[in-house]
Amino acid sequence: MSDNKDVVRQFIISNFYVANPADLKDDTSLLDSGMVDSTGVLEVIAFLESEFGISVADNEIVPDNLDALERIVAFIERKGGQRVAK
Repeated sequence: MSDNKDVVRQFIISNFYVANPADLKDDTSLLDSGMVDSTGVLEVIAFLESEFGISVADNEIVPDNLDALERIVAFIERKGGQRVAK
């Protein structure tokens, strides 16, 4: 689980404006903090689908699944996602 969290954390830090990476806690709201906007959510989804081999349905694009590191990791695990070999 922590490996997935580390991968997602690094993606967020590398691809979005995170002024201080130490501020990105497991439960930090990506939307409320302004780190990720609505277009960014689509980038996160594309990353999750390619990195973990999952498919994200339209009805799954909700804050409960995608608004914080801990929620994203739980979502990946519920979907049975595994890192795709590159």
